[in-house]
Amino acid sequence: MSAFRKAPIDGAVWEAIVNLEAVRHFRFTPTEHRYTRRDTMLYALGLGYGANPTDPRQLKFVYEDGLQAVPSICCVLAHPGSWISDPALGANYLKLLHGEQRFEIHHPIPAEGTVVGTYAIVAVEDKGADKGAILHQSKTLHDKASGTLLATVSSVLFLRGDGGCGSFGEVPAAAAALPDGKPGQSCDIQTLPQSALIYRLSGDYNPIHADPVAARKAGFDQPILHGLCTLGLATRAILSTFTDDDPAQLKSLFVRFSKPVFPGETIRTEFFPNGNEVRFRSRVVERDTVVLDRCTAVLG
Repeated sequence: MSAFRKAPIDGAVWEAIVNLEAVRHFRFTPTEHRYTRRDTMLYALGLGYGANPTDPRQLKFVYEDGLQAVPSICCVLAHPGSWISDPALGANYLKLLHGEQRFEIHHPIPAEGTVVGTYAIVAVEDKGADKGAILHQSKTLHDKASGTLLATVSSVLFLRGDGGCGSFGEVPAAAAALPDGKPGQSCDIQTLPQSALIYRLSGDYNPIHADPVAARKAGFDQPILHGLCTLGLATRAILSTFTDDDPAQLKSLFVRFSKPVFPGETIRTEFFPNGNEVRFRSRVVERDTVVLDRCTAVLG
């Protein structure tokens, strides 16, 4: 699973259990985010678009003439900051992992503009004192000028150190396992050794993605790729394989993070298409390790 927030990595010990009532009543301040065409291009470059700089299907995501936004950019726009580290919540954020991510596109994301993100905590699911807790969070993303709803984004946070805290809210149904048998299609994307260094410029500056010392303290042999970058690569694979790189055809996407990716590795996304729904998983070819599992994309 991928690390979700920048957190101290100096070996500090935190014994507190999340304050369930504080979490239940926590209210976010709407987050306004002005982004430019440069930001949109930089996000796409972080996903490896432009690897073939003469391919017009890739160029439209990284060149200002006719620029289009990769739909998964909705996951990084209007980021709420490190809210989970608020001492009033009591969460053991040193052990927090990003477990799942889903987005639904209601209107094409503009290549530039100002958006407003409105967040809410939907539910907490207590898995037991020795198993941690699951927090479900939602974001609605609106265009500030028109009020148009652009996207709905859902995140699942795995609070490994907060089991036994109690539960509230309606927990969404768990993702179903993938179909049996061999995938019908696949798409390979080679990441760059510097992929994490580029992607972090879209807003996630957790040092475990850039600093070898920080990564080793967090238990990794080297800096790892951002989980949301891996999601973006899956988005890229879906667009390339099924939509001729037309972002308007991707309506929603869900992934479960299962293992980290190291920059420079090859990610093979394996598809089980069924009409306008595509189930898929992503694996690192070099280690034959599934890094995204139980995933779904809906096209239209």
